Amino acid sequence: MKLCIDDADVEKIRRIYDLYPADGISTNPSILAKTGRRPYQVLTEIRGIIGDSGELFVQAVSPQAEGIVEEARKIVSELGRSTLTKIPCVPEGFKAMKQLKAEGLRFIGTAIYTPMQGFLAAKCGAEYVAPYVNRIDNMGFDGVQVSKDIHDAIVRNGLDSGLLAASFKNSQQVLELVKYGVKAVTVAPDVMEALVKNAAIDSAIAQFNRDFADLVGEGKTMSNC
Repeated sequence: MKLCIDDADVEKIRRIYDLYPADGISTNPSILAKTGRRPYQVLTEIRGIIGDSGELFVQAVSPQAEGIVEEARKIVSELGRSTLTKIPCVPEGFKAMKQLKAEGLRFIGTAIYTPMQGFLAAKCGAEYVAPYVNRIDNMGFDGVQVSKDIHDAIVRNGLDSGLLAASFKNSQQVLELVKYGVKAVTVAPDVMEALVKNAAIDSAIAQFNRDFADLVGEGKTMSNC
């Protein structure tokens, strides 16, 4: 399973990539707007951090298929072949997906709230489909279960696609889909940090360090004791 980061804050991305086994960066127009910088300026800097092989997800904003296709071509020409265009799963989006598939450009279906949106995007050739887990929860439905239903529909119909589940509020939601074997998840940096944030872990490590200091002296490690 791939683990991606949902953010455009360059310093946060740099920290996550330094510490954790991240596979890519997912952005959207709202995330880019928070930076207050020009989109390609930020995205080019992110590409420099994650390297040529890291997957970068960038959303098209045109309302019509022709505009979406034009954006996708520009996005890939500027940011490289490991960049995937995020396309909303609406009628004009599906039309654009079919054309991009014919051109051999990679894309992801996004803004997914229902299983059939995800299934149709997969049928159009989307490499990933992105259900919004927590936003679905906020509508009164079960975002994790909707994501599982989409995953099952893709697998059982033999489609060459997979989930990039998004919009998480906590690490438990992530864990449920990790256990289910989805293709990828994308999480905000604070959710990523919460995956290993636990008072019991901190307490155990502190006790180990105190015991070792009592044995060999304060400040000593296994490299100089």
